[in-house]
Amino acid sequence: MALRSILLIHLLTAGVVWLIWLGLNGGLDAFALVMNNWQVALTMVFGSFIAGATSEGGGAIAFPVFTKLLQIAPMDAKVFSLAIQSVGMTAASVVIIAMGVRVDWRVIRWAGLGGVPGILLGAGWLAPDLSPPVLKMSFTFLVSSFAITLFMFNRGIRLTHLSLPQTGQNEQWIIALAGFIGGVMSGLVGNGIDIITFSVMVLLFHMSEKVATPTSVILMAFNSMVGFLFHLGFTDAFTPQVQSWWLAAIPVVVIGAPLGAIVCSRLDRHAIARFLIFLIAIELVTSLWLIPLSRDVLWVSLSVGGGFALLYLMMYREKRYRPEES
Repeated sequence: MALRSILLIHLLTAGVVWLIWLGLNGGLDAFALVMNNWQVALTMVFGSFIAGATSEGGGAIAFPVFTKLLQIAPMDAKVFSLAIQSVGMTAASVVIIAMGVRVDWRVIRWAGLGGVPGILLGAGWLAPDLSPPVLKMSFTFLVSSFAITLFMFNRGIRLTHLSLPQTGQNEQWIIALAGFIGGVMSGLVGNGIDIITFSVMVLLFHMSEKVATPTSVILMAFNSMVGFLFHLGFTDAFTPQVQSWWLAAIPVVVIGAPLGAIVCSRLDRHAIARFLIFLIAIELVTSLWLIPLSRDVLWVSLSVGGGFALLYLMMYREKRYRPEES
């Protein structure tokens, strides 16, 4: 599809959301929401672009900035992340589908089904009992171990699949399990199903990052909707303060997230991988700098990082799905 047509679809999608946003918030007076919460809106300028362009949702930017720099409670940051991703990443998904970008709908279906009970378990049962530093550092070490493996994976030339190489019952269960684990992480910190499913697609099934990235964006959009609706209907976590942040960020993310998806569709898979590794490196450095590392936090984080590093290495060495041997 021509770039002009793509941008037109993007502007039409953003325009519809903007009209609804203005209508629900008193017309031009709605811009006072943005000015009163400018830190949130500015954060999501970057967060929404990352959400559309990579396998890390906008919550990967919002959660650490909110909790580390703006001193916002982790629960509020998580609920905001799910709420705003349900808007921004859905807008990005609309543009991805309209552009005809290749995605694997089987992965979305199977991981999405696994992600529903996962996010409900994480948000409704596990999150209240785990400390925020443990949660954040555990996720940081999880994605850092993936970044190291992805770096090793892309040192040389490798062949990739543009879809799942096999679609038997074993593959369905693997992807559903990845969706469940990722859903649990999304329920704890606001994102996770995208990066974990992306890891399985790239490392185990040897799928191209150009296919795995937009697939993970659509998957995260769906999972965010489930988590947001859960908090909206069954908890009191969507407070007036979180709602004001959400309303302030909506006009930003409906531009930034689809724009990120458009840029991603123009990049080769090596550029996508390098960009993702760079973002994860920033997250690791800022987490080590800003989060107090008690003995418990460090022990749990290293255990999670080491466990997933071993899992990623096993996927990396699995030969069954390698293109050259299929």
